[in-house]
Amino acid sequence: MSEKQLHQLSVLVGNKLKEKGLWITCAESCTGGWVAKAITDIAGSSAWFDRGFITYSNASKHELLGVSDGTLEEFGAVSEEAVREMAKGALHAAGANLALSISGIAGPDGGTEQKPVGTVWFGFANSEGRIFTSKQHFSGDRESVRLQAAVFSLQTALDEFLEK
Repeated sequence: MSEKQLHQLSVLVGNKLKEKGLWITCAESCTGGWVAKAITDIAGSSAWFDRGFITYSNASKHELLGVSDGTLEEFGAVSEEAVREMAKGALHAAGANLALSISGIAGPDGGTEQKPVGTVWFGFANSEGRIFTSKQHFSGDRESVRLQAAVFSLQTALDEFLEK
């Protein structure tokens, strides 16, 4: 994975969104805004991207995206349930057509036996009510895990929502 790949994906996603007249938003935790940066690196991205959310803490996930305290307490921030609620909350808050969410453990600390470093959950929701989630495990250092997560999120948005 490289930043060049991320840039190329951002161009492809942007072209598809523009072609379809759709808006995207993102709710990012472990990637810290990397996906939003990749999207806005593309000239003209204001035609398909208006806002994103960096919700690193549980409190921000709850306050900005409406992730329930019960979900965070029972399943944790790095869970299918949390990214599902993050994507739906971002979609609603941004008034977008497509939202992606990312929450994971980039390392080097924070991993557990159940959720080792490199575990990343992704959520996607669109304005037609479709929701898609995926759990991935990436290897490498913190930067590598975060880059792989950013690339995966855009590739999945393209494959699951924009190419169909």
